[in-house]
Amino acid sequence: MPGQMENAIWVARSLFDRGKVSGSAGNLSFKQGGRIYISGSGTCFGRLSESDFACIALDGGQCSDLAASKEWPLHAALYQCFPEVGAVLHTHSFYATLWSCLLPPQTDMLRVPTPYLKMRVGSVQGVPYAEPGSRELFDLFGGALSSTHRAYLLERHGPIVAARDILQAFFDMEELEESAKIAVHLRELGG
Repeated sequence: MPGQMENAIWVARSLFDRGKVSGSAGNLSFKQGGRIYISGSGTCFGRLSESDFACIALDGGQCSDLAASKEWPLHAALYQCFPEVGAVLHTHSFYATLWSCLLPPQTDMLRVPTPYLKMRVGSVQGVPYAEPGSRELFDLFGGALSSTHRAYLLERHGPIVAARDILQAFFDMEELEESAKIAVHLRELGG
């Protein structure tokens, strides 16, 4: 049975190969042994290997020489707030990011007629815009954390989901992106 590292590499490649992330956009992490393993700064999901993961403590202290993604505080906030969370996935997927540009941040960003997003993650919490990787973004994100939300949509930036493991985060992200796609098309159709 594959472990978190193997699953994280598979998830990254699947997302990259299907165009859900591009270049060095996006980051993912998983918690293991009281530490966070997160994709390194500037790494590409399409070429991710075990050596491309930085190790940080839950408080953000470096445990490896590789620099963590600049957005590691988003991941750390979710792990600190929700002890049951074992993995976090952040992408700049097309439809979810497009949807984050169309609506102002709110408590339920995606209200689509299909039940699957609600069944998987509940409602998606919006987070106001701030420059990616900025202290302002981390503060806004921290202020948006809620015990009822495990999926967030960063305004003009993209989705981030937290789950018990990396495969669950992947499944939840897939549903969020598909729901955003439906929402965009319904909006185009006037629905």
